[in-house]
Amino acid sequence: MLINSRLPEVGTSIFTVMSRLAAEEGAINLSQGFPDFPVSQELIELIFKNMKAGHNQYAPMPGTGVLRKAVAEVVLKTYQREIDFETEVTITAGGTEALFSAIAAFVKQGDEVIVFDPAYDSYNPSIRLNGGVPVHIKLKPPFFTIDWEEVKSKITSRTRMIIVNTPHNPTGAILSESDLKELEQIAVANELVVLSDEVYERIIFDKQEHQSVLKFPKLAARSVAVFSFGKTFHATGWKVGYAVAPENLTKEIRKTHQFITFSVNTPVQLALAEYLTTPDHYLSLGGFYQKKRDLFLDQIKGSSFQPLSCSGSYFQLLSYEGASTKNEMDMAEWMTREKKLAPIPVSAFYQDKSDHKLLRFCFAKGEETLEKAGALLRKL
Repeated sequence: MLINSRLPEVGTSIFTVMSRLAAEEGAINLSQGFPDFPVSQELIELIFKNMKAGHNQYAPMPGTGVLRKAVAEVVLKTYQREIDFETEVTITAGGTEALFSAIAAFVKQGDEVIVFDPAYDSYNPSIRLNGGVPVHIKLKPPFFTIDWEEVKSKITSRTRMIIVNTPHNPTGAILSESDLKELEQIAVANELVVLSDEVYERIIFDKQEHQSVLKFPKLAARSVAVFSFGKTFHATGWKVGYAVAPENLTKEIRKTHQFITFSVNTPVQLALAEYLTTPDHYLSLGGFYQKKRDLFLDQIKGSSFQPLSCSGSYFQLLSYEGASTKNEMDMAEWMTREKKLAPIPVSAFYQDKSDHKLLRFCFAKGEETLEKAGALLRKL
């Protein structure tokens, strides 16, 4: 049977490829972005409690009321923005589903969507699957800042959406207040929907402040902000996230969400709602991960790798420009096979596979894992 693929050049994601290679080679896996330390026992017990209480059937399509209400309270405390939990919060099957549902809701055949490379790998395929045209703008090392004049030059009558990600995967860069004001001005002037991937909102370092689209009224009025409980509570395998958007946008997102996932598992939602009532469960996350970042940076001292600035997320970019002429993919595979340490080539996050001799390492790991990784890197 002849298959006319809608994504002919797309294969298995780089995360799966490198994690599988790490497993085959018995390598330390700092490639895929998942923690290797336990989820809160209290949170696990809350899920079990709700399962035993019989909360095991479908949740309401937009999410349980108690969790959406808890999210609204967190948004108010964090960003001083009042939102209606009934009409402006949707619980999704992870941040990726929230992103896809938003793109499916607003991007039509021929619509252009601005994407900044290096970019999380779901953006481009999600746009194309919905008939849109990705317009890629490159962020340049070492700081990976946005050139807003270039953004303005790329906007056409067909531009429908712009996707931003802060803190940024894979670079660890963050957007500033001035960046968000530029984005607000551009979005309003050009009638754009802004899709803001903020799944690492709690993981920000050095006393810096996360700049959410929700903090800027005119921007928030045309934005979909996406968040992830999996990232915040070290439980990526549960795949629970949420989208916050004004009522007119939320109505459209729920139309697509109901046919992609319909609803997210009930006992986890109820457990998260109760867990969120204690702010300490999420407010200390930046300091928790900053210690891990600093430990990793300390461990690589004396190696031939040079760290780039990391202001957020749980990823650290290292340059090996002075150590090898291998391209990034070859270097990542060589390190995994020969040195038993698996990173991700940053070129995988560029649509044109731009190669800057950079590798991404996930430091959301236990101290012992990071120390072992550092010992391997110091030998290179």
